[in-house]
Amino acid sequence: MKSGKDTSILIVDDISENIQVAMNILREENYTFSFANDGEEALVLIKQEKFDLILLDIMMPKLNGFDVCQQLSLMPDKKDTPVIFLTAKSDVDAIAKGFDVGGVDYIIKPFHACELLARVKTHLDLSFTKKLLAQKNAELALKADLQGKRLLREVEENQREMIYVLMEVMESTSDETGKHIKRVAESSKLLAHYTDYLTEDDEVVIFHAAPMHDIGKIAIPKEILHKPGKLTPEEFAIMQTHAEKGKDYLKNSKRKLLTAAAIIAHEHHEKWDGTGYPRGLKGNEIHIFGRIVALADVFDALTHKRQYKHAWTIDEAVEHIKSLSGIQFDPSLVNIFVEHLPEFIAIIKE
Repeated sequence: MKSGKDTSILIVDDISENIQVAMNILREENYTFSFANDGEEALVLIKQEKFDLILLDIMMPKLNGFDVCQQLSLMPDKKDTPVIFLTAKSDVDAIAKGFDVGGVDYIIKPFHACELLARVKTHLDLSFTKKLLAQKNAELALKADLQGKRLLREVEENQREMIYVLMEVMESTSDETGKHIKRVAESSKLLAHYTDYLTEDDEVVIFHAAPMHDIGKIAIPKEILHKPGKLTPEEFAIMQTHAEKGKDYLKNSKRKLLTAAAIIAHEHHEKWDGTGYPRGLKGNEIHIFGRIVALADVFDALTHKRQYKHAWTIDEAVEHIKSLSGIQFDPSLVNIFVEHLPEFIAIIKE
């Protein structure tokens, strides 16, 4: 990852004291800072310089933060710059709009210093990893024209490495542990193995792509992601955006591992009867990878403790999944799951 001194952050706020507070908190990482006091000034700096991350207030004179973010998205060489909204606006509509216009995160003032530090580091790491992945893929794809299949395998190995780097970034902000992610990958591979029309290559692809199923959760505000109680309808609507966000993070790659990961991130909350999200797909409209990870993820989540629930017994979890055959889950996958249940139980007990 980049060192602090090589990392440039733009802080945009019409109140100079707020800029100073953010700089004081982040100074220990030795980042390089620029600042602007309104949206128009910020856009001038953005066009002139290259920033690794932008901390952006919303309520400012001349041009508000939403408009700045929208204009940034129209600049081909700047549009991938991560924007974290740093604002006192705490209503659900504002949070939703922040993500709609392209923000990667939303921090509400007043905030804790450790929260700002952690979120800035997370999104800098994620942005750097995405750029590194694109660079490596471009380099290896160029060599592949000359060296053929051997270098294509190197591309796939590189993708696997980047996937697990991104997975570690996700774990730092999510309630999902590395063990959960690995168990879901193992269970997904096992389901794929017993699905007649999938190949050994498909098993390998889903094993390496499944860990990315919830990568979009890094864009969900901390107070929603880690809320111990039941989410309100408004909060749940924001939580649901992680499926679309996950697809957006991964969609630009044409390589099969990240293409599969994008599909899984986008579709693992769709339901067999069409009542899932984000698109309400039904039955075989849902990609088989999405259907497989949906079942594997739910079984593992039910049988392990989360901050908002206790662990279910294996019998309770199995009966729950069977009861949702043809409703939430693909009936053929439920049949495979039940027929080979001891193997799935062995995975969750590892």
